[in-house]
Amino acid sequence: MPDTRTRVLIRNGHVIDTEPEPFARRDTDVLIEDGRIVAVGSGLSAAGATVIDATDRIVLPGFVDTHRHVWQSALRGAAVDVDLGTYLGILAQCGPKFRPQDVHTATLAGALECLDSGITTQLDYSHIAYSPEHADAAIDALHAAGLRAVYGYGTPVTGGGSLDDVRRIRTERLADDNALVTMAYAPLGPSFTPIEVVAGEWKVADELDLPVTFHVAATPVNPQPIFALRDADLLREKILYVHGNTLGDDELKLIADSGAAASAAPGAEAMLGNNSPVAGRLKRLGVTTGLGVDAVTSAPGDMFSLMRAALLASQIVDDPRMTCGDVLKMATLGGAAALGLADRIGSLRPGKQADVVLLRLDDLNCLTAERDPIAAVVTAAQPHNVDTVLVAGQVVKTAGRLVHADLGRAAQDLRATAAALV
Repeated sequence: MPDTRTRVLIRNGHVIDTEPEPFARRDTDVLIEDGRIVAVGSGLSAAGATVIDATDRIVLPGFVDTHRHVWQSALRGAAVDVDLGTYLGILAQCGPKFRPQDVHTATLAGALECLDSGITTQLDYSHIAYSPEHADAAIDALHAAGLRAVYGYGTPVTGGGSLDDVRRIRTERLADDNALVTMAYAPLGPSFTPIEVVAGEWKVADELDLPVTFHVAATPVNPQPIFALRDADLLREKILYVHGNTLGDDELKLIADSGAAASAAPGAEAMLGNNSPVAGRLKRLGVTTGLGVDAVTSAPGDMFSLMRAALLASQIVDDPRMTCGDVLKMATLGGAAALGLADRIGSLRPGKQADVVLLRLDDLNCLTAERDPIAAVVTAAQPHNVDTVLVAGQVVKTAGRLVHADLGRAAQDLRATAAALV
């Protein structure tokens, strides 16, 4: 019987793996079979494999964006040079104007932007669920984009959404936790709602076996939200805390001790003035940490910019400083662990799903960077260096172009949505 399994051989690259810590190897191959990595080494052979020549390419795991409001791709640059209150006011003004078709358009464009820049996994904190139709539109767009995604059912800043709809989506649309698009619950959380409300939301999340993610900060509602969760017996492993800049080390240590994780968004946090950078502090305290774009209303939408922001912030405020390897791990394996996906993505370990990115080393800004590929990825590379992207072994970008989407139509639709909002 003929062998019908699909094989892809990425040949002769500067391969960076991230497990257990980032390290690089020259002249190395990656063999993929049926969407999974089966071998990493030199001189691999595979009869009948599709060969991708990785000469003058860095090969590494796809980036993991642990927190982004993807629908805000239609509001790019709308909240630069403003404070957090003004940003929330912009959302309160613009969010209710989004129709379900606008959510689909903006989410699709934002997800394609992720893939184009080498982000293969994305948590969409979709706090635009004004109706079931809005939620369905976001999920449909994530499926259409072809990236790996966690859809976070979020509560709009002006109110909306319902626990009944959370149950509907979980049971009818996103019941398979092994699918390419999975689900999390993204309520307002203890910083913005009374602890009694939080307890009810956590009960639903436990009932549906959903991870929970939310923004966390010291606020008048709860000056010490992590202590409040502890006192109410609401600390969980399956929680992803976002930001946490205004929390003390004692609260961040509680997050670490509970087995939960955090998402740092160094670009948005700096632009919106959310106190001091937090990524290095989270690492020092032992919190599993990923990086997140958060909002392209005020921050860049690519992981290269985030890694540089995290590295530079660490050089200013952290002791000890984070290294390029520390930052790259947050952008890959750390992010995967934060999303509960480290068993399937985040590194090139054989058996994991093949979410892989190839960066061009023969572009001007990366010439001679092969002497230290890890440093090159963190300090020199840009989105335009992303040559090839695979998600679960499927090529979604090659020769610098996305191959599975009508980019012209996506751009036209997004511009029309943005114009209607203005």
